[in-house]
Amino acid sequence: MKICIVNGPNLNLLGKREPEVYGSQSFEEYLVQLKAKFSSIEFDYFQSNIEGELIGKIQEVGFSYDGIILNAGAYTHTSIGIGDAVKAITTPVIEVHISNTFGRESFRHQSYISGNAKGVILGFGLNSYDLAIQSFL
Repeated sequence: MKICIVNGPNLNLLGKREPEVYGSQSFEEYLVQLKAKFSSIEFDYFQSNIEGELIGKIQEVGFSYDGIILNAGAYTHTSIGIGDAVKAITTPVIEVHISNTFGRESFRHQSYISGNAKGVILGFGLNSYDLAIQSFL
């Protein structure tokens, strides 16, 4: 099984950025734990702060991987382009958020991805990624 984890803007700052919201662990540290726990899965990890690069990665793996875990960060609430990319591919996508976006500012309640995703997991910290992997199993 091949799963691609795609993280959007500012997720490169996990462990440093607002630890009260996002925790104190970097995603790279967490990814080591995921790989150990799910050793039978081949993971591809991509992070970018640039919308077009995220769309490019979704299109690149969106017809050949078994699943995509997508945390588009703030682009979730603004990017019709990322939503359209998810709609265009055949690989199932799980939309993931570390925080409970419905417990935050009202503009974070809108997602251009959710309607085309297989599912949405939010509010469980980094464990949201673990839950998304389990959904593919």
